[in-house]
Amino acid sequence: MKYLDEYRDAETVRHLSEAIASAVTQPWVLMEVCGGQTHAIVRYGLDSLLPPELTIIHGPGCPVCVTPTPIIDKAIALARRPEIILCSFGDMLRVPGTQGDLFLAKSEGGDVRSVYSPMDALALAKESPDREVVFFAVGFETTAPANAMAVYQAKAQGIANFSILCSHVLVPPAIEALMTSPGNTVQAFLAAGHVCAVMGCDEYQPIAAKYRVPIVVTGFEPVDILQGILLCVRQLEEERFEVENQYSRSVRDQGNEAAQNLIQQVFQVIPREWRGLGEIPASGLGLAPEFAAFDAEKKFEFDKPTSEDDERCLSGLVLQGRLQPDKCPHFGKDCTPENPLGATMVSNEGACAAYYRYRTRSLS
Repeated sequence: MKYLDEYRDAETVRHLSEAIASAVTQPWVLMEVCGGQTHAIVRYGLDSLLPPELTIIHGPGCPVCVTPTPIIDKAIALARRPEIILCSFGDMLRVPGTQGDLFLAKSEGGDVRSVYSPMDALALAKESPDREVVFFAVGFETTAPANAMAVYQAKAQGIANFSILCSHVLVPPAIEALMTSPGNTVQAFLAAGHVCAVMGCDEYQPIAAKYRVPIVVTGFEPVDILQGILLCVRQLEEERFEVENQYSRSVRDQGNEAAQNLIQQVFQVIPREWRGLGEIPASGLGLAPEFAAFDAEKKFEFDKPTSEDDERCLSGLVLQGRLQPDKCPHFGKDCTPENPLGATMVSNEGACAAYYRYRTRSLS
């Protein structure tokens, strides 16, 4: 299959791993930002092909994982209200809040529905005028255009019983937060190709220059990632700090301008709380004032949170790249996909889920 088979070619992977080994002359630390990259690295054992001087750590690139507990609790509270249909992507249903998860709310009688698109939720609102339909809008810039379109269409069509519970986050401010955090060791980043397909590469240029850090945009197949690592290593060895686009088959420097315009029309940039990272200024999207009628946090009342996260969960350290998942004392024991302590074990892009699925789980 074009753009797939050739990016999984074993011979090409071998040549790239040899080229990386030849290029490295000193220790370097790289971070991949996207959970899709994390799963590819762990699934294909790409880190085992790298020289010992090169360390790959996993970053906060899973949108489900960085969604803070208070927002999860609000989604669960909405799901338990009889007048509401709570719609969500499937990977949010098992993410634990302080009062269970959305699956538990569904088992208790809540009307929780898994959808493939926010437009499915909008269609459901049109079909159910006597119910309130709330879509749980989580994600990076990748999913923001579709969520923006759903809100835009709801306003244009006068569908007043539709709203979104919004927890959108932005990647560049998170990179800056990591670079300025105490004890940071990251020297280069692999940026997420799907985010850059929407937003382009240009917004990373000031970060690369300011922090003297290479940023390479990659795809999600083994060859993509190893090519990205090689480009990072060459920059580091040559003391260059630039933005490079390995994923040029899908990403343009300027991105998708129509999608960007829609995001800017429907959303505004706001501070956002990140699980494991705390509040990061200008790192989230919230609905613009003219679309406030479709903001579930403004439309419905919520109780103040009364309990804390499970203190055993160390997902915050995992999301900061400070703890490898299988080094957590709870990994695979009292934290599994069936009984997770945190989002990183249940999300399709979570680092803990990747390690559990591909690396350390035993069938014996």
